Amino acid sequence: MPMIDVYAPSGTFPDPHGLAARAAATVMEVEGVPEIPMFRENTAAFVHELPPAAISDVTGASGHVRVQVMTNAGALDRDKQLAVVERLTALVAEAADDPSLARRTWGHAHTNEELVTAARAEIASLQKG
Repeated sequence: MPMIDVYAPSGTFPDPHGLAARAAATVMEVEGVPEIPMFRENTAAFVHELPPAAISDVTGASGHVRVQVMTNAGALDRDKQLAVVERLTALVAEAADDPSLARRTWGHAHTNEELVTAARAEIASLQKG
């Protein structure tokens, strides 16, 4: 059964409980399981509010969110993985009332090949500039 963890600086979400409920419902919907108690009562989300000092990127900024979804093996094929990431990223930005947060939400289910390709493209653009 899916477990969703959302980690964010304290105060990011005015309604963490509402976010948790919507995140759980979103994953269940994308997963496509029946609306029965077994799935409704065992798909849960947890919003972890951390002190801003506990989060940092390389520049020292702490305005980031991490979403982790754990499911049983094979529950989400690649298309469903991408759908979960897209929908939860949008949900996080909406729940924080901050559209720019989508850029700073660790979300996309990147393959290693996609990361290497993206890094090479960014390095190439920096070398041109």
